Amino acid sequence: MKKSIFLALAAGLFLFGACGSPSASDSNDSGGSSADSDTIKIGGNFELSGATAAYGEAEREAAELAVEQINADGGILDKQVEFVSKDNKSDNNEAASVAANLTTKDEVVAVVGPATSGAVKATLPNLTKAKIPGVTPSGTDDAITKQGDNVQPYIFRACFQDSFQGVVLAKYAQENMQAQKAVIFGDNASDYADGLTKAFKKTYEGEIVAEEKFTAGDKDYQAMLTKVKDKDFDVIFIPGYYTEAGLIIKQAREMGIDKPIIGADGFGDEKLVETAGASNVSNVYYTGHFSTEAPATDKVEPFIKAFEEKYDRKPSSFNALGYDAVYMIKQAIEDQGEATPAAITEGLANLKDFEGVTGKITMDEDHNPVKSAVVLGLTEGKESSAETVNP
Repeated sequence: MKKSIFLALAAGLFLFGACGSPSASDSNDSGGSSADSDTIKIGGNFELSGATAAYGEAEREAAELAVEQINADGGILDKQVEFVSKDNKSDNNEAASVAANLTTKDEVVAVVGPATSGAVKATLPNLTKAKIPGVTPSGTDDAITKQGDNVQPYIFRACFQDSFQGVVLAKYAQENMQAQKAVIFGDNASDYADGLTKAFKKTYEGEIVAEEKFTAGDKDYQAMLTKVKDKDFDVIFIPGYYTEAGLIIKQAREMGIDKPIIGADGFGDEKLVETAGASNVSNVYYTGHFSTEAPATDKVEPFIKAFEEKYDRKPSSFNALGYDAVYMIKQAIEDQGEATPAAITEGLANLKDFEGVTGKITMDEDHNPVKSAVVLGLTEGKESSAETVNP
């Protein structure tokens, strides 16, 4: 059953330096931004190989679908879009290098990606140097768009940020699960895990009975799970990616730990279920940006149909976010009537009531979208519930 839940949440709750060409670093009208260009060149900086390739590949394929549709409909401002996609190999240094190449050598006017928070933050110096705006589909670390009191001028996101997810999950555990005691398993060196954990702990009114740390790439979680197996708790919170979360879920269930498990959007890939085994993935919940099971809108149904026709499967949250990121750039260009980096930056900063497939988006002053979240429930590895959470 689908339900709508309205939570009162406070809004607001990601630098490698490379020398750009003089035209890229000294002017907002650099490279591919020339008003008389025949095409509008947009870059893609994605994790197409490496540990988080499932996210980057999902966003790339949906971004390409969006570009195909835009061009088939006549382009933007009567110009065709050229999409230049590169692989950052799930490596932060490589992501920074890709950003430098896209903004100088390839002369793009805007960039979509990367998918992960650390990679996005690594690109910021080069985007800022070149004054080229970027839209990350899924980089959720709060510090991407605002560092201290300083808003990063050339980065925006299509997703909500970690603090929002952490608050949603804490409230969901309390109010929907009546979970009074929680266990947390987190990556000891992940900005993503750290941000989610801080927001969860700040909001959660119950007791944290145990908090265990692991290292990305670990395969055996038996010792960690054994420590908590006999403790009195109601829910396990895993602020991590599918690679480790899938193994933790699998090993927890095989040890007889059947308590609810909650996580954030890092759970949102089919490889979570592949890793854990479908029979182990019940009573698992996570925050998502999109669900084919959520109430459809005029934008969602055509997107699902087009995606299924192109890729012969249903779209994921990461597909939907990559798709929205491209259309956000399109909307920014049309709002400003000009496809220069400066105009796109201005258009993104002032984006209002943009109708995306992941919801209606208005950009706030910190370059974060004000939008709803979906808490997805899994039973036997399949989505069994989709509950909308509004800010």
